[in-house]
Amino acid sequence: MTQSFDAVIIGAGQAGPPLAGRLTAAGMTVALIERNLLGGTCVNTGCTPTKTLVASAYAAHLARRAADYGVVISGAIAVDMAQVKARTRAVVANSRSGLENWLGSMERLTLFHGQARFESANTLRVGDELLSAPQIFINVGGRARVPEMPGVGEIDYLTNTSMLALDSLPRHLVVVGGSYIGLEFAQIYRRFGAAVTVVEKGPRLVSREDEDISTAIRAMLEAEGVQVRTGAECIAFAPHAEGVVVQVDCTEGEPEVIGSHVLLAVGRQPNTDDLGLDRAGVATDQHGYITVDDQLRTTVPGIWALGDCNGRGAFTHTSYNDFEIVAANLLDGAERRVSDRILGYALYTDPPLGRVGMTETQARASGRPLVIGTRPMTQVSRAVEKGETQGLMKIVADAETQRILGAAILGTGGDEAIHGILDLMNADQPYTTLQWAVPIHPTVSELLPTVVSGMQPAP
Repeated sequence: MTQSFDAVIIGAGQAGPPLAGRLTAAGMTVALIERNLLGGTCVNTGCTPTKTLVASAYAAHLARRAADYGVVISGAIAVDMAQVKARTRAVVANSRSGLENWLGSMERLTLFHGQARFESANTLRVGDELLSAPQIFINVGGRARVPEMPGVGEIDYLTNTSMLALDSLPRHLVVVGGSYIGLEFAQIYRRFGAAVTVVEKGPRLVSREDEDISTAIRAMLEAEGVQVRTGAECIAFAPHAEGVVVQVDCTEGEPEVIGSHVLLAVGRQPNTDDLGLDRAGVATDQHGYITVDDQLRTTVPGIWALGDCNGRGAFTHTSYNDFEIVAANLLDGAERRVSDRILGYALYTDPPLGRVGMTETQARASGRPLVIGTRPMTQVSRAVEKGETQGLMKIVADAETQRILGAAILGTGGDEAIHGILDLMNADQPYTTLQWAVPIHPTVSELLPTVVSGMQPAP
């Protein structure tokens, strides 16, 4: 017998639960299907646990620097990995418990645990249950991509998920992939006391960012003892008595690195391959991401895709914004679009990188006349006072319209200070508006007016 609902949501990540809340509050009956843990990647294997680890790693790093601040600590600084991981699990469990309690109290919501598969465009099977609804919302997220590299099937490797289950400290962690996830784990485990080598196929780290940002991040990590090997064109793996040998074939340095553990951090892929999307007629692109329009509708009427699985964003905040777009359009009579979104994000190394809009490279490629303002963090009082002066601030604007096109703040508090730029861009105001702000001293944000006051034409 088929159970009928007004709506079915597949996945309890960052978009699914709040959407269930809006729909049930509007009087609709909703089925929410989750095959694993409530909260999705962010709560269980992403933001919540990794940022908890970042905090522990920062505490260890600051303790080692105590003498720089006139603080004397007797004895060596040690890290109890079992305690670190217990703290992380507690934070995750608390977050997930709060979500479970909220969903459990939601009227007109039925929660199903199991794998969802389409039987048709309006019917899904979950175990022995058949569910149907005129509206179906897919929020299944993504997972780590395992590349087809030589020897990868012959070794034990870690992903961002299995890395979180590791209670012991690796002797030598080799991180394959020099981008956002890989660099966060690299710094975390270096600060915990492991030897760490980052292996990147490309010529530089975080290749999506401008070269000056990339260079500064590399210098920051190398100053803490992280080894970086770029230009690794022919990465291969083989078992070794000490763990794993990683062939890197770089342009300089030893041709191989021997590690006790290998973390693969070379990208993500959507969890769409086992949903039976073909039975519903839902189209995907060549990478498995669900094809959606500007309002997140799939190619099948009555089916939407939200979050990482639609390829239109890869962050918790973009997933949540997907929910906001769909809910506003369905329930509030709005006409919100994904293309109206100004993308901001952060890299949570320490110090962090806060980013919004275009890079300087992208802005130059657009052909616009540009003005650019920069300032090193060594000239930011807050950074000097904290003894954390690595990094820089950069703002890029259109010289004719005076609208900010993008910005980067690599430095202490950069993930928070960037919101001053993000908010101004969303308000569609000229950068000159910032010149007359009266920010609080001493903060990182107080230098934003100074940076825009010194904007110069791009050469």
